Amino acid sequence: MEKGKENEGEREKGEANNSLMTSAVFHKDIDNLLDFIERLKNRRDQIALDIDENENLTMLLKFMSSFFQLFYFIPGGLDAEKSCMLYEFHGLVQSLFHQNGDDMLRKLTDDVPTCLLENMVSCLSSYHNSEPSATMTEDQLVVSMTEDQLVVLLDALLVYLHDQSKLFAKLICPLKTEYEVLQNVCGNLRDFHGLKVNNYIEYETIEYVLSQFQLMAERVKHFCFAFLAYHFKMIADVPQVKLAHLLLEIVPVQLEVMHICCTNLKASKSAEVGHFKKQLLEASPDILREYLIHLQEHRVNVITLSTSAQNIYVMIEFLLIILTDLPKDIIHHDKLFVFLSRVATLTREVSILVRNTEENSRNEENTNETSYTSLDLRGNIEFLKEDLKYVFLKAPVDSQQLCFPNSDGSLFMNLLLINLNGLLNSNAYAIALIKEEIGLMKEYLQFIRLFFGNVEQELNRDLWTRVLDVAYEAEHVINSILVRDHGLLHLIFLLPDTVEKIKLIKKEVQENMSLIVVNSPNKQVERKPSKKQVGQIIVGFEEEKNLLISQLTNRLAELDVISIIGMPGAGKTTLAYKVFNDKSVTSHFDIRAWCTVDQEYDSKKVLHKFFNQVTGLDAEFTEDFDVYDELRKTLHSRRYLIVLDDLWDTKAWDELTMPFHDFQKGSRIILTSREKKVALHGKRHSDPLNLRLLRQEESWELLEKKVFGEESCPDELRDVGEEIALKCDGLPLALDLIGGIIAKMEKKEDLWLEVLNNLKSFKNEGEVMEVIELSYDHLLDHLKPCLLYLASYPKDTNIQISQLNDLWSAEGFAEQNDIKSVEEVSESYVDELISSSLVILFNERGISDRSIKIHDLVHDFCSRKAEKKNLLGFVRSRDPSSFSDLMPRGMIIHYDHSEESFVLFSPEKKNPYVKHLLSLKVDMDEYGMPNKLPENCHLRHLRLLTRLELLHITLTDSTLNEIGMLVHLRCLNIRTEARAFPPSFANLLNLETLVVDNGRSLMVISPSIWSLPKLRHVSMNKFFLFEPTIDKPTVLEEELKLENLRILHKPAIFCLEDRKEIFKRFPNLRNLKFSITIPRNFRSDAIDEEICFPRLDVLNELEEVSAYFSVKWHNAHQWDFHFPLSLKKLELRRFDLTSDSLSRIARLPNLQKLCLHSLTIQGKEWNAEEVTFHSLKSLKLAWVSFSEWQVGEESFPVLEELQLRHCTELTEIPDSFGDIPSLKSIALDSNPQLEDSALRIKEYVSEMTGKDKLELK
Repeated sequence: MEKGKENEGEREKGEANNSLMTSAVFHKDIDNLLDFIERLKNRRDQIALDIDENENLTMLLKFMSSFFQLFYFIPGGLDAEKSCMLYEFHGLVQSLFHQNGDDMLRKLTDDVPTCLLENMVSCLSSYHNSEPSATMTEDQLVVSMTEDQLVVLLDALLVYLHDQSKLFAKLICPLKTEYEVLQNVCGNLRDFHGLKVNNYIEYETIEYVLSQFQLMAERVKHFCFAFLAYHFKMIADVPQVKLAHLLLEIVPVQLEVMHICCTNLKASKSAEVGHFKKQLLEASPDILREYLIHLQEHRVNVITLSTSAQNIYVMIEFLLIILTDLPKDIIHHDKLFVFLSRVATLTREVSILVRNTEENSRNEENTNETSYTSLDLRGNIEFLKEDLKYVFLKAPVDSQQLCFPNSDGSLFMNLLLINLNGLLNSNAYAIALIKEEIGLMKEYLQFIRLFFGNVEQELNRDLWTRVLDVAYEAEHVINSILVRDHGLLHLIFLLPDTVEKIKLIKKEVQENMSLIVVNSPNKQVERKPSKKQVGQIIVGFEEEKNLLISQLTNRLAELDVISIIGMPGAGKTTLAYKVFNDKSVTSHFDIRAWCTVDQEYDSKKVLHKFFNQVTGLDAEFTEDFDVYDELRKTLHSRRYLIVLDDLWDTKAWDELTMPFHDFQKGSRIILTSREKKVALHGKRHSDPLNLRLLRQEESWELLEKKVFGEESCPDELRDVGEEIALKCDGLPLALDLIGGIIAKMEKKEDLWLEVLNNLKSFKNEGEVMEVIELSYDHLLDHLKPCLLYLASYPKDTNIQISQLNDLWSAEGFAEQNDIKSVEEVSESYVDELISSSLVILFNERGISDRSIKIHDLVHDFCSRKAEKKNLLGFVRSRDPSSFSDLMPRGMIIHYDHSEESFVLFSPEKKNPYVKHLLSLKVDMDEYGMPNKLPENCHLRHLRLLTRLELLHITLTDSTLNEIGMLVHLRCLNIRTEARAFPPSFANLLNLETLVVDNGRSLMVISPSIWSLPKLRHVSMNKFFLFEPTIDKPTVLEEELKLENLRILHKPAIFCLEDRKEIFKRFPNLRNLKFSITIPRNFRSDAIDEEICFPRLDVLNELEEVSAYFSVKWHNAHQWDFHFPLSLKKLELRRFDLTSDSLSRIARLPNLQKLCLHSLTIQGKEWNAEEVTFHSLKSLKLAWVSFSEWQVGEESFPVLEELQLRHCTELTEIPDSFGDIPSLKSIALDSNPQLEDSALRIKEYVSEMTGKDKLELK
C-alpha cells in the first residue's frame, strides 16, 4: 500500500517535471524566434519582413509566452495532451531554422502564428468547458500554493496584462481606464507581497490581508482568460462588466494594504517600505476614483434601504469631487500624503459599509441601522471640508470673475432660477452637499429679479450687469461641482465666495428700493386666451378655392397636378387644407393623403407616411419593404388625391411621385411650393396658381376676427386697426401674428398706435421675421423658452401635447405645483402660445389627442434665436467646427456614422464645456448602418443632462451602464436590445419619462424601476413588469409603488386569477396600454379557469385604456371587465364580447371614445336598444364579427363620429343613427354592403334638417 502511494507520488512528480520541461522548451523556442525576428529587423538575415509584420509577430510571440506561463498555474493546465502540442510547436520551430528564403518566411509568418493560436484556443476551450469559478466557492477556487509560486504567479499576471494590452489594444480601448487601474492594483499588491518576501515587514503585521492575495490572483487570471474567450466568441459575457466586478473585488484588498501602511507601518524606518508607501499613495487617486464610480454603478441596489444608508452615496459623491481633477498644485506639499491617507481611509470605510450591507442583503437580514449612524458620514464630510479649507489646500490668489456672455439677461435669469429650483427638488445625492448654498442663491436672485422686473433696467444698467455676471458665475460654480470639473476648488472656496457676492448685491438692491419705480411701457396685460382664438381663422381666397375645387373634381380622366405657389406666410398650406377637406372633394376621391416635405426630406419616410394614410394602418417598416411598389399597387385603379405640401426642389418631386401612376381615374396631386420652377416641372394640364396676397378689406376682416372673434371692432379703434392691417401688406401670417399681439393688449388707441409705428412692410422673409420677433417679445418670460425649444423637433412635425409634457418637464419649464399637474401646466402654456398665433392647433383625426404645429418661418426664427441665446445648438456629427467654445444648454445632433469626426463625447478632444450640457438629442438615419455609437463616444461625462434622446441608435450594455450614472436625467428616450436595465439605472432618481424602443427584446424592468420614485411616463414596445416566472406574492404583496406614474404603455402581463390586481402598484395611472398573454407550457384546459382581465377599477384616476389579448385562442372566453368610472377612452382588441358586457361598458358615465377591434360579439348580435352611452362621441368598430345591430333612439345621444372598417358580416347601419343630432360623420372602409344604408341615413338627415351636415367618408 505504501509502495503504491510512493509510486503515485513519483508519477505526479514526474508529470510535474515533464510539464516544467515542456514549458521551459516552449519559452526557449519563443526567445529564439524573437531573437531571429530582431535580426531580421536589423537586416542581418537574407529574408525580408516588413515593419508591421515584424511588430505584429513580435507582439503575438510575447503574448503567447506570457499566456502559457499563466496557463501553467491552472491545475492540470499543461497536461499530457497540451504538452504534446507544445512539443509539436518545438518541432515546427526547429524545422524553421533549417529552412531558407521563402519557405522560412512562410513558416514564420503563417505556420508559427497558426500553430500558436490553435494551441491557445484549445487550452482556452478546455479551461472554459470546465468552468472553474462558476460553481466553486472562494475556498475551492484557491489551490494550495507556495510563497514562491505566488511570487511567480503575480509576476506572470503583470507580464500577461501588459502583453494583452498591446496585442488587443482595439478591444481594450473602451475599457482603457479600468484596465490601467487593474494593472496598477496588481503591481501594487505584487510589490507589497515582495516587501514581506524580502523580510522588510513582519508576517504577523499583514497576515490577515495576505490570505486574500492568492484569491485575488486567481480572479485576475480568470478574467484574463474570460477576456480572451470573449474575443474568440466562446462566451457572451461582456468584458466591461466582468472587469467592473473584478475591480470591486480586488480594490478592497489594496484598501486594506493602504490601511496597513497608514497604521501598522506608519512608524516603519525601512527605506523600501517608505518608497512603497509613497508609490502607493501617488497612484491612489485614479484607483480610488474608479472604484467609487463602480460602486455607484454596480452596487446601487444594496444601499437604498434607508436615509442613513443613502448617506453612503453622499460620501461617495464627496470623495469623487475630491478625486476627480485633483489639483495637487493647490495642496500644501507637506500635507499631500496625509491628505491622501485621509481620503483612502474614508474610501475604505465606505467600502466596508457597502460590503456589509450587501452581505446582509444576500443573507436576507435587515440592514443594521446603527452600522451607518455609528459612522457619522455627514459629520465626517463637514470635518474634512474644514480641514481642506484651513489645513490641506491653498486658497486661490484671485477670486474667479466671469462675465455674462449673452445678450438676453432676463431669459438667462429665468432659466437659471428654473434650474436652481430643479436642483432643490432633485433626488441626486450630490445636491445634498450644496443644497443650503443653492437655496440661498435662489432666494437672493429671486428677490433681485423681482426688483428688476418692476424698474426699468436701463436706469440701473451697471447694477444689472453685475447681477448677471455673478449669476452666471453662480451657475458655473454649481455646474462645475456637480460634473466634478475641478469640483474641489469650487466646493471649498468659490461656492461660498459666490454666495457672499450675491448676498452683497441683494443688500445693495434693498438700498435702491427707494428708487422711483418706472413701469415698463411695453409691459403687456396678461389675459386668458379666448377659446374663439384657439385655431386658424380662414379669410378670403373664395375665388381661388372654387377654381381649385373645379380643377380637382372636373371630368378629366388623366392625372393632373394642381400647384399653388407663393411667398412664405401667404397661406398656401391653409388654402390647400381648406380645399382638401371640402365636402365636394372628400366625396369625389376614393383615397386622400397629405404629407409635408421638409428641405432635408427622406423620400422613404415620406412615402411610408403616405402608405399608412392610404391603407389606414400605423405600420412600422423594415429596410427591405418596397414602398414604391406597394404604394403603387394600393393606389391601382382607385381615384386618389395626394397633397405634397411645401416642396422645395424638382428632385424631390421626381422621387416622391414615382408611385403615383396615371390610372385614368381622374386622380389629382396638389403641390404647394415657394419655388415656381418646381410647379412648372410638375405641371400636367392645369397652370400653377400664383397665390395673391389678401386684399385690403380681407386683411382687415382677418385682423378683426383674430382680435375680437365674432364681435366687431369699436369705432374708436377701427381707423388705427385698418392702418395696421394695411401695413401687413396682405400677408396672412403677418396679420395672424400681429393680431395675436394686440389681442392681448388693452383696447386703447395709444397702445395700438405704438404697434403701428413699430411695423414695417412685409415684402420679404427677413421682414416677416421682424414681426415674429415682435410677437416673441410680447410673450411672458416663462413662455419664451417653451416656444424656442419647439425647434428641437423637425420642421412640419405634428407635436403631440403629451410630447410637450415630457420636453418642458425635463427642461424644467413646466413643473407640478400645489394647484396643477405637469400636464395641466403644459396645457395652459400651449393655449397661451396658440393665442399668440406663434403656434397652430392641429388635429389630424377627429376626436384625438391635441397636437400643434409651427409655421416653417416660426421654426426658422426659433432655431436662430435659440442658437443666438445659447439655448440650443444644431450640428452634424461630421462637422466638428460647429461646436462653439461655449456650449449651449441643449444640443441637437444628426449623427452620420463618421466615427473619427464625432468629437463631442471623446475625452481626448471634447470641448471642456460639454460637461455642462443640460439636454442632448442625437438622431441617426433610420436605415443608417451601423446604428451604434463608436466605442470612443462616452456619455459618463455629461453628468448634468436632464434630457437625453438617442434616436435610431442601438445602445450597448456599457453605454446603458453609463446612462445609469446621469443622475439628473428627467427624460430618457433610447433604443436597446438588452434583456434588462443595468443595476446603475437605480441611480436615476429624478427620471420622469422613460421611452425605450426595445425592438423585439422582451425586457424585464424590475427591479430597477421601483427605485425611480418620480417616474411619470413609461413607454416601450413590449416588456414585462416582473420576471415571467415570478411568484404572486412578490408581484402583489410588496409595498413599493410608483405614486407619480401617469402613463404606462405596453407592458405584457400574465393575468391569472391570483394576480388580477397587478396594476394597483401604480395607483395614479391615467393612461394605460397593455397586452394579456399566458405563460409558456400553461395547460390549455386551465385557461378558461385561470386567465382573467385585470382589475382596473382600483385606479380611480384612469382615463384611457387600450387592451390587447395576444394569445391565439379559438374558444370563446367570458371576460369579467372592471373599469373605473373615470374612464374616457377605451380600446379593446381580440377580447370576445357579449351584449351584456357592452351594456356594462355603456354605464361608464365619462366614456367619450370606444374602439372595438378584431373581436367577435357572441351570438353575432349587439342589442343596444335599452342602453345609453351617455358621453360617447366617437365609436370605431374594426374587424368586428357581428351581423345584427339594434340601436335605440337614445343609445348614442351625443355621438359625433362613427367608423366602420371591415365589418363584413354586418348588413346595414341602423336607421336610428339618423336621429342623432350631434352626428357629424360616418366613415366606411371595405364595407361596400353598408354604403346604401349610410347614404339613406345621410339623405334622411338632409331632409330633416335642411342641411348637408352629415359627411360620408
